[in-house]
Amino acid sequence: MSLTHVKGENKGQVVLYALSTCVWCKKTKKLLEQLGVAFDYVYVDLLAGAEKEQILADMARHTSTRAFPTIVINNGTIIQGYQEKRIREVLG
Repeated sequence: MSLTHVKGENKGQVVLYALSTCVWCKKTKKLLEQLGVAFDYVYVDLLAGAEKEQILADMARHTSTRAFPTIVINNGTIIQGYQEKRIREVLG
């Protein structure tokens, strides 16, 4: 998988699925950075072929809705869209 790691405090496995052109995705990534949380992210729209299919299949394991941004925390907690309050509650 082509995830990019951002160093920070370990709050469990945090994965951000985002689009490079999405304002809300950028805001979510910036919020995670401000919170100082370690996380991995991927810009799905910059992928192609089998790699893109693998990432989308990975997303589908967690949620039936293909919405961006999507944060998956410890393979269980799903936060879709820019939900600053919820992100702060779970990771702050």
